[in-house]
Amino acid sequence: MPKTGERLTWTAAGPGERLEYATLEVPLDYADPDGAQITLAVSRLPATDPARRRGVLIGVTGGPGGDGGLGTGMPARLAGTPLAEVYDLIGFDPRGTGASTPLRIEVTPTTAPFDSRPPDSVFAAMAADMREREQGCLRAGGEMRPHVNTRNIARDMDSVRVALGEEKLNFLGYAYGSYVGAVYGTMFPERLDRSVLDSCVHPGWTWREQFVAQARAVRENVDRWAGWTARRDNHFALGTSASLAVAAVEGVAAQLEGRLGASVRTSFDGIVGGLATDRSAWERLGLLVGALRDALAEGADERTAKLLAEHATGGWGARASEQWKQSVLEAVTLETEWPTDLETYYADMRTCRERYPYGHGVLRAAPWVGAFRTFRSPEPPTVLARDGYPAGLVVQADGDPMDHREGGEALAERLGHHLILVENSGEHEVYVLSGGNPRLEAYVEGYLVDGVLPPARVGVPGVHQPPPVPEDA
Repeated sequence: MPKTGERLTWTAAGPGERLEYATLEVPLDYADPDGAQITLAVSRLPATDPARRRGVLIGVTGGPGGDGGLGTGMPARLAGTPLAEVYDLIGFDPRGTGASTPLRIEVTPTTAPFDSRPPDSVFAAMAADMREREQGCLRAGGEMRPHVNTRNIARDMDSVRVALGEEKLNFLGYAYGSYVGAVYGTMFPERLDRSVLDSCVHPGWTWREQFVAQARAVRENVDRWAGWTARRDNHFALGTSASLAVAAVEGVAAQLEGRLGASVRTSFDGIVGGLATDRSAWERLGLLVGALRDALAEGADERTAKLLAEHATGGWGARASEQWKQSVLEAVTLETEWPTDLETYYADMRTCRERYPYGHGVLRAAPWVGAFRTFRSPEPPTVLARDGYPAGLVVQADGDPMDHREGGEALAERLGHHLILVENSGEHEVYVLSGGNPRLEAYVEGYLVDGVLPPARVGVPGVHQPPPVPEDA
């Protein structure tokens, strides 16, 4: 906890700017509060209507270690909402990220090729790459690494509350931030008032199970897209059933690998997963598959390459130019157990290679640093419960590719929170961050500002809906 009576000293971001910054020292290890200290970067956007001010609202973004650690940017992202009128909006870079005391990794080179459908022959190389990655974390992370976990991030959040002089806080958490908020409420129930958890980590899964579920979520989006195109075969000519549309995709993938190599097919698998997740891109994906099929049939390699380049996604692994980067993901995900038997990973990789190749799903099942862990968490993960703070809201898109809808539904049930299901949507981090959704905003803001909960379970349509391509007669 911060030193008794310590308060934050705020500095404006610049002339005429309302966003303010401060730093706060907290223990590296809360079991040794007088030992080594680390620094948290904190930001504040004061409420614009002081007469209606109802306290502070802390926002935590995705990850672990996501959004480049830009937690201090959260208040600015919410500045245009009614939340900014009644709350001091508070952000902070979680320990190890951003402008807080960093947790580093010494980046190690990868030897296995980036392949969305890797053959068994490269599995051992992929595992060896992860073994070296864990060693890079060990060399750079030092004594800090075992103390970068969700329970300590929740404690840091409470230290911020104390330094703000607030009896309670209100909370808005996205993705991994949803888990931070649920852990905070379990650990400090008397200090949490209103809370919204958006795009949720499953309360009953290990981090490995969370990863593998991402592969399944992407495939579910592909299957939904395939059914949509099949009902519009006059427009796309990919087949009159979902299975035929998927077969068309697989035919293109096979031809790409045969003519242009595995790396080109890998790019295509990534494109399919990405565009199938975005409902507004469904027509674009259907036309792309057809255009690639035709170009390959004609042997038009240059046209094929151009089509793929127009839709290309990023690769996998660290960039060679990065000697050091933050490694909070590699630390936090070790707070749950990981198999040590590599054959467990290899079996799941074979399943994902066959069923979930899109969006690079097989890499979600591949060995992770946890298989070669060099430390044990000082304490077990929190068993989530709501006992002593008010019911809140869970927001979950039904096609979220990162946090499977099962997570949001299970977390709402576990905590007794009300659930807003964003329907026919592949959005991730939905409220405000995915663009305007007036119906969702009305529910979230009605609760956070006015204290009015929506029905226990309610659906709202996603904003990014499929294009208005008519179904076949």
